[in-house]
Amino acid sequence: MAAPGSVGLSVLILLFILLLLLPPPLRAAEPSEEPADTRGAAQARAYSAPAPVTDVARLCVCDLLVAQCDVNCCCDADCSPQEFGLFTACSVPLVRGDSHLCRQKAAVYSLDVEANPPERTFQLIDQVNPSIFCIHATNYKQALHLRSPEMPTPENFDDLLNEFGSPAFSAEPENVDTDPPDADETQRYEYGLPIQTQDAFLRLPSPVVSSWCSDANPAGFLVNQATKCIRSVSVERCESIQALNMQFYINSSILAVNISVQSIAVQSLEGTRTALKGADGLRLPLILDDLCLNVVLGVSYHITYTDTGEIIEAAAAFVLGAITKETLSVQQSFQISFTQSTSRHSQLSILQSTASQDCLAAQAARAPVLFGHNMISGCKLRITAAMKCQPLAQTLLEVLKGQSFPEYVASFGNSQAQDVLDWVPITHLHISEQSSCQIPVSFGIEVKWTKYGSLVNPQARIVNVTATLTTTTLQQLPSGRERTIPITSSVVFTDISSPAEPGYKAWPTINIKLPYDFFYPFV
Repeated sequence: MAAPGSVGLSVLILLFILLLLLPPPLRAAEPSEEPADTRGAAQARAYSAPAPVTDVARLCVCDLLVAQCDVNCCCDADCSPQEFGLFTACSVPLVRGDSHLCRQKAAVYSLDVEANPPERTFQLIDQVNPSIFCIHATNYKQALHLRSPEMPTPENFDDLLNEFGSPAFSAEPENVDTDPPDADETQRYEYGLPIQTQDAFLRLPSPVVSSWCSDANPAGFLVNQATKCIRSVSVERCESIQALNMQFYINSSILAVNISVQSIAVQSLEGTRTALKGADGLRLPLILDDLCLNVVLGVSYHITYTDTGEIIEAAAAFVLGAITKETLSVQQSFQISFTQSTSRHSQLSILQSTASQDCLAAQAARAPVLFGHNMISGCKLRITAAMKCQPLAQTLLEVLKGQSFPEYVASFGNSQAQDVLDWVPITHLHISEQSSCQIPVSFGIEVKWTKYGSLVNPQARIVNVTATLTTTTLQQLPSGRERTIPITSSVVFTDISSPAEPGYKAWPTINIKLPYDFFYPFV
């Protein structure tokens, strides 16, 4: 039988072992501190620009042929390295997304002509927009993609039918203010501004969503447009459809300028057109048996403006036709063009000879300078002792140069006023004698031009215009004496074109490398 003391010791040892085997007590979880680099990345993501919607490395605007290589299209994925070696240049060297963003990715393509054969090089760069009005971040996600159309349901079908049920509907919001400003503020136009009329804007119908015509397209100043669209018609309602009536297109004036009828052409059912002579009035739609006559098939606006942006004339040319009872729709064409007004004071002109040959009487007679036509004209000046030198010299200068001699000449026949590089400044030379009183006796204009463009269809381009004024000494005449001197004006055109020389590509070089022991054992 064991002693009591040994039994108590065994129990203590057993309790100590159990305490060692028990798991440690659970502690409350302490909040972990976020690393500094994680917080910085989160802030960078919060202030960074949104991810681009389009991958510019995969975007190619010149890839027009399916599964074929487009010539000089360096971003075409269908082109092989051998085809890249035949390219002469990259038609689209830079591909980017939205140009309004402050920072975006851009793909740069180029050709390494020093390589043999030439190789295409590609580089993805970060492009920075220097404009202060650039978009830093786009937080309106709906603007990054097309909005999903609302699907018709039994509940919203009536609302969608009222909004989109007609053949054409407007894409403009209903709250757009189309009231034109005051007439005093709109007499001068800038490029692209809508042309204002008395009620709203000059409309140029065009297809919006489908091929159906929409009358909500405003015509922009100096923006040449040509559109075609389809209009729903019927013989029974042709007299009540405004878009088929000539009056619909000329009933509102462009501020103080009325739109006149320039010409009317009648198109038959077979498609042949006949111009009506002296037709400047309205020809309204007319129902005759199973036909509707005088239906508007085409309108061409022609706007004339000044160099200050003021519209001074507006005309419309119409194409009228007929529709049958079986016709459900017609195609209408619309066009608008702009021409800057020219007068004898705003174009290059010289003195025009008159029958009297009197310089002082022929001050207002001017002849326009026609390209390629060498011209010479003149008059006679009768000098008396009572004539003063300075007033006579000023009068002769106005006779030779005109009241407003231009400072620039268009290098091409169709140069636009906004294309500054297409205008050549006139160089003035003065040939005079050493005396106190000089009067002009000759004014010559030399126009140097060259052939520009392809050899098949070269275009004439003016490269230099020189105006030379020659003066002579006015000698004082005795009292009662008269003297007559000739005054001449001329224009000479000089062709400075260099003879065309055919150009050929360099012959290909063959790089042959022989092994170092090719001629062994002879050398």
